[in-house]
Amino acid sequence: MYIKGMHGSQTIGIIGGGQLGRMLTLAALPLGFKVIVVDPGEDSPAAQVGAKQIVADLYDRTALKQLAEKSDWLTIEIEHLDADILDELVALGKPVNPAPSTIRLIQDKYLQKKFFEEAGIPVAPFVEIPDERAANDALKAFEGKMLIKTRHGAYDGRGNMVVEDAAQIKKAFKLFAGKQLYAEKLIPFSKELAVMVARTVDGDVAAYPVVETIHERNICVEVLAPAPISKTQTTEATNVALQAVSMLHGAGMFGVELFLTKEGDILINEIAPRVHNSGHHTIEANHTSQFEQHVRAITGLPLGDTTLSVPAAVMINILGERNDMTKIKGLDKALANPRTSVHLYGKSPTKVDRKMGHITATGKTVKEARARARKARKQLSI
Repeated sequence: MYIKGMHGSQTIGIIGGGQLGRMLTLAALPLGFKVIVVDPGEDSPAAQVGAKQIVADLYDRTALKQLAEKSDWLTIEIEHLDADILDELVALGKPVNPAPSTIRLIQDKYLQKKFFEEAGIPVAPFVEIPDERAANDALKAFEGKMLIKTRHGAYDGRGNMVVEDAAQIKKAFKLFAGKQLYAEKLIPFSKELAVMVARTVDGDVAAYPVVETIHERNICVEVLAPAPISKTQTTEATNVALQAVSMLHGAGMFGVELFLTKEGDILINEIAPRVHNSGHHTIEANHTSQFEQHVRAITGLPLGDTTLSVPAAVMINILGERNDMTKIKGLDKALANPRTSVHLYGKSPTKVDRKMGHITATGKTVKEARARARKARKQLSI
């Protein structure tokens, strides 16, 4: 472990220096803040754009204490952390946002679901499954089709498995051996939605317009803003998201993932306690980006305007196409499209389905913006 660079006053410390840390840095610097990150990778995406870096594992207690010593505020770009260490940093007098208690709750997807269910917030039916017998009982209760999920560490579809019979349950328990599991009824949905919600240090909340997220292989590939849903559904999704985030502790951005069922109901899927992929379009499409908003929220500044500054926007993730050294082709062609922006994260090597960047296009309609974004994506290879 070693430290690259020095620090100054009014410094934001970020645990994690990946693409989210990179975009947070780009938002913080124009506001006069300095940024320092802890990240294990040499020349992290955040360090490439001006953040100082402590090169260390995210669980390195010494490194995190050094980060706290050099920072005025602490925040995260990933929730898979040791919340106990974060409590220690709070005890040292450093504000950590969101609160370690919120991170701890969200880390356990079963407890997260239970917390919201007990609060009367709509979620899909779920149950803890300590063994295969309990899982088989759950399958009967859930009408023969359910998801088995790991309680900790799952993301982008990892840690989830759809099961429909006892043999698949046995396979899931073998695949997830040694992990705590729960089962969730498989709910047929018509759309996946998301709402980015900002929360201040005083507990005030503000929502961004509802978006639709399109997934392939359980990875978000497109975000449509605003979501093509009814006004009633938009209001309900916004209210559910605001209600959920208002119950949590700590400041910052929260990504609230939702399902719109085929019956027209809104259910919470899960919450990310940080800036989120479903809010990347806000850099070009909203008066205040989610990244600037996060900086404002954790440092006690007033929240910015969350409304769209354009009629419509579409974000497309640039996913790695093969395992190789990072080579970018077609950037000139992609940028020749009107109202189209390309963000590359500076990651290397490229890996299949690794998030290497994103494209945002704006337009008079979602259809127009989507056509521009998709054209640019076809012209770019990585």
